[in-house]
Amino acid sequence: MTKDNDYTSKLNNLLNINRYEPMDTRDLIIETSKQVTDLLLEKNAAYGDSALYPVGIFSKGNAVDSLCARIDDKLMRIKSKGITDATEDTVQDLIGYLILLKIAIAKENVRPSK
Repeated sequence: MTKDNDYTSKLNNLLNINRYEPMDTRDLIIETSKQVTDLLLEKNAAYGDSALYPVGIFSKGNAVDSLCARIDDKLMRIKSKGITDATEDTVQDLIGYLILLKIAIAKENVRPSK
C-alpha cells in the first residue's frame, strides 16, 4: 500500500466512510476530540505538567512562551512537509498544544497580580 493509499485508508476509517452507517459531524467531533484528549492525558502522565510548568533548564520562557515555540515548530513542519500521513501526528500534536496554550493563558489570567 502506498503512503497516499495508507493515509486515505486511515482517513476513511476515521470518517467511517466504508461502514454501513457513516458518522455524522457531531460524532466525528466527539471521536476526534476524544483522540486528542487521550493523547494529552497520556503525555501528561508521561511528562508531568511540563507543558504548563516548564522546568526551565534550557529555555527560560514561561508556559505560554514555551507552548508558542512548540506550536511554531509544528506549523513549520506542516509548512515544509505538507499534510500527509507522515505529518498526521503533527496535526494532532498541534491541536493538543493549542489546547494547552488555551489552558496556560487561562491560568495566567487568574493569577493574582503583585
